Amino acid sequence: MGAGHAHVLYRESASPVHRLPPEVKIAAMVLFTLAVVATPRTAFWAFGGYALLVAAVAALARVGPGWLLRRAAIELPFVLFAFALPFLGAGERVEVAGVALSVDGLLGGWNILAKGTLGVLASLLLAATTTTRDLILGLDRLRCPQVLTQIATFMLRYLDVLVGEARRMRVARISRGDDPRFLWQLRGFAAGIGALFLRAFERGERVYLAMVSRGYSGRMPAVWQGAGAATAGQWLAGASVPLVAAGIAAAAVVLT
Repeated sequence: MGAGHAHVLYRESASPVHRLPPEVKIAAMVLFTLAVVATPRTAFWAFGGYALLVAAVAALARVGPGWLLRRAAIELPFVLFAFALPFLGAGERVEVAGVALSVDGLLGGWNILAKGTLGVLASLLLAATTTTRDLILGLDRLRCPQVLTQIATFMLRYLDVLVGEARRMRVARISRGDDPRFLWQLRGFAAGIGALFLRAFERGERVYLAMVSRGYSGRMPAVWQGAGAATAGQWLAGASVPLVAAGIAAAAVVLT
């Protein structure tokens, strides 16, 4: 695992958010999302407060609003579903611009849109400020099951190898006159996928045997944790956002 393994969402910067240990950012994101989910849907002001928190963290992390909004398009199917609820919902109805809409549908659509958008933005901020390797390291420090973190680690380590293997197989097919763009050549494409799976399986066996011969016992070595685990001050700094979010959620529950 080299430090160069970064993902497409990561944005290199020296901001205070980037410098926080990954386990702090992961815990803060999860707790913030739980506070958002626990907020009653009729507490509209609370979601405005959450949006301000997200904007403040984005500004501190030097992540622009345009970048966030473009990547947040991943939730578009849920947005379309949320906009359809007022028309499909039952119960009491209210007229808006001459169109009868369901009150429960309006509230349900707003609930999905507000909470889903805030959750996506929080996840994007985590991804933008944390490399893939650090995400896995943070999960490991948070005592995530070793099986999951090791599978993710090996997948990340050898993903480039498998992509390169698939690219070489594609070049070999094309050099022999195969063109997978045509429907009648899907059989050859499927056979290539099967061959790639077998090659990946065999490579995995060889890698595993090499690791065992070097002392691998089913757990990542202690050196994997490395230096730089979160200090008490960093935990307090990271807890500021979820604590404010929890306060907003508690006030929303009491006032609603």
